[in-house]
Amino acid sequence: MEHLNWRYGVKRYDSSKKVQQHDMDKLRDAIRMAPSSFGLQPFKVLFIEDADLRAKLSVASFHQPQVTEASCLIVFAIKTTIDEAFVDSYFANICNTRGVKLEGSLEKHRDSVVHSISRKQNDERLAWATHQAYLALGFLLLAAAELKIDANAMEGFMPSQYDEILGLTQQGLHAVVIAAVGCRHPEDFYQHMAKVRRPKDELFIKI
Repeated sequence: MEHLNWRYGVKRYDSSKKVQQHDMDKLRDAIRMAPSSFGLQPFKVLFIEDADLRAKLSVASFHQPQVTEASCLIVFAIKTTIDEAFVDSYFANICNTRGVKLEGSLEKHRDSVVHSISRKQNDERLAWATHQAYLALGFLLLAAAELKIDANAMEGFMPSQYDEILGLTQQGLHAVVIAAVGCRHPEDFYQHMAKVRRPKDELFIKI
């Protein structure tokens, strides 16, 4: 709770300060270890530090200062083709990691996953993939808070323009949500404001 109370949605970053590489590696690990439906992780995550590229992305983000001021801009992009071949690549990874063969219960599980994915319409697959990306985003934000790294999630951007600027479409990817990480600016007055959340008796239902 100490970490959760410390963090807030940063509006202005101190661009003169950078997050250390070893801490950025920890954030990557947190994203990688986030839960995902079937374990498929149907997304990729871009860590963007290049100033010129972020200046272009700022235009596609309604000139929100976090895009250029933060130490790093992180883009979660879902795969636009989620098919049997993608599932097979995941199960090949299972076999390689665990030193097992695709047979018996594991093969039945593979067939079940393929069936679950194949019966979804493409828009349902994209929505499902987006949900998985958001799970990873949550782990990023929590890990950042524990490391005392400032971070904020952002939906205020134009995904199609991000896709174009970053060449995501050609890679079979589509941007769905972004996050900035860095060090809060001392003049960002939001850090001094009390958190506003719904009361527990309004938020939770016990049955």
